[in-house]
Amino acid sequence: MSVAFSSDGSHAIQKSLTVDLVVRATKAESLEESYQIKETCDFIQENNFNKVALQFPDNLLVDSIQIATRLQETTGAKLYILGDTSYGSCCVDEVAAEHAGAQCIVHYGRACLSPSRRLPLIYVFGKRPVDPFRCAIAFQELYPDRQSHVVVLYDVVYSHIIDDLLKLLQPEYVNVIASILNVDGVVCKSYGQILRQAEDTGHTEAESALYGDRLVHKYGRKFILKEGCSIEDYSIFYVGQEGVTLTNFMMTWNKCSFCSFDPETMVGRLERININKALMKRYYLIEKAKDASIVGILVGTLGVANYLNIIDQLKKIIHKAGKKSYMFAMGKLNVAKLANFLEIDIFVLVACPENSLLDSSEFYRPVVTPFEMEIACNNQREWTGDYIIDFRDLLPGACSHIECSDVNEDDGETTDVSLITGALRSYGFSSLEPKDAVPGSAVVQKNQSLMLAHANTAASFLSGRSWQGLDQKLGETPVVKAVEGRRGIAIAYEEEGSSR
Repeated sequence: MSVAFSSDGSHAIQKSLTVDLVVRATKAESLEESYQIKETCDFIQENNFNKVALQFPDNLLVDSIQIATRLQETTGAKLYILGDTSYGSCCVDEVAAEHAGAQCIVHYGRACLSPSRRLPLIYVFGKRPVDPFRCAIAFQELYPDRQSHVVVLYDVVYSHIIDDLLKLLQPEYVNVIASILNVDGVVCKSYGQILRQAEDTGHTEAESALYGDRLVHKYGRKFILKEGCSIEDYSIFYVGQEGVTLTNFMMTWNKCSFCSFDPETMVGRLERININKALMKRYYLIEKAKDASIVGILVGTLGVANYLNIIDQLKKIIHKAGKKSYMFAMGKLNVAKLANFLEIDIFVLVACPENSLLDSSEFYRPVVTPFEMEIACNNQREWTGDYIIDFRDLLPGACSHIECSDVNEDDGETTDVSLITGALRSYGFSSLEPKDAVPGSAVVQKNQSLMLAHANTAASFLSGRSWQGLDQKLGETPVVKAVEGRRGIAIAYEEEGSSR
C-alpha cells in the first residue's frame, strides 16, 4: 500500500511489462463473420449516418484499422475509432462519441448491456470460439438428473452457440431454460444487437403483467420461469470465463447453486466461491458507511441511463442520515486519485453493474455501492442477505425501491452502537445545522438547552492539517528575474551526481 501512496517513481520506470501474446489480428477472411461487417454497413446506410464512432476494447484495437477501412469503403461515412474509454470498456462511451460529433456508436466486444439514452447504437459482440458438443457433455456430467431445473446464462461473446446447445440438451432436459439478451425491451440477436435510440417500450410492462414474478430480467438477460417455480428452485449453468459477470450473478442469486463451463479450457465445474464470506465482507463495508460522517459520491459512468437520478437519491438519503456528501468525477479510479481526499470517510461508486463491485482493499478509504449506502442511510431498508448491484433497481418505481422516511427535527435523533468501533453513533438531525444557527458556526443549538460542538465537515478537517496548500503571500514575496531551472525528472536531475 505504501508504494501506491508515495514512491520516488523508480518502480514505474523499472517495471517490466509482460506482452499478451494471445492478442493477435484476426485473419482477413474471418473479419466478415467475426465483426458483422455486412450488418453494421446496413445499419449505417439504412439510417443515413454520416459520422460513426467505433468503440473497441483494448484487446480488439488490433483489428480496428481493418474494420474501419472496410466500413468506410462500403458506406462512405466518416469513422472515428474510440480506444481509451472514459470509464469501463463494457459501457457505451457516449461522451467521447459526442465529442467527435458522431451520430451513432458501434460497440465491439464484451458489453454490460446497460441501457443508454443519447445515441443510436449497434452491439457487435463477436464470435468467440466454443465447442457446443463439449459444452453439452460438461452439462450432462454436472447435471446427471434429467429432471433438473437449470437456467443457462452466458457471456455475450458466446451467445451465438446457445441455440445449438439447447438443441443438444432439450430432448432429454425438459426443465432447462435459456436466457435471451435484452436491453430496455429490445431483444438482442444471436451474436450482435441493433438498438435504436433507447426508450421505454410498452411490451415489457405487458410481459410483466402476463408472467408476474416468473419473468426475470437482470443485467441485460431475460428468461421466464416455469409455472409454480421461483429462481431459488433453479440451478444456474454459466458459459464463459470466471469474472465480474459471473460474480454479479452469484451475488444476486446467492441462494442458487452455480456451475460453469470455460470455453477456453473446455472444462465444466461446480462453482465453490464462498458467497457467505463475500456477503460478510460487504456487510462490513456497510458498517463502515454507517460510521462515516463525510461521503464522497464517485461518478463512475456518464452513459448509463438514470445515473443522475441515483446520484440525487443518494444525496437526499445521505443528508437525511445527518451526513455530508461531496461529488467527484475523475474518470477511471485508482488508489492515488482517491488518496488525495483524506477528509472523505467513505466513497460510494455510481457505475454499471460490472464496475460497481470494486475491490477497495488497497484504497485509503472504502468504496461501497449505492445499495450498501442505502442500507447505511435509509432507516427503512434492512440487511436481509439479498444483494442488489444494479442501481436502477433502487429508483422509484423499480422492483427494490424503498422510500426513505422523512426525519423531523422534533423527533430527535436515534442512536445505535457501531459494530466496528463499539462507539455510539447517531442518525438524524442532531448533526445537521438548524435553520436558526449562524452559517458556518461550529456550535449548534438543540432543544434550546443543550449546546453541541460539531466539526464543520471538510472545512474543519482542512484547517487542522499541517499543510493546507500553497500560500500565495501576495505582496510579501520579492520580484526576481526568471532563471533557468533544473533539467530532467524529479528522481534524477541532470546536474545531480556531478562533481561540485
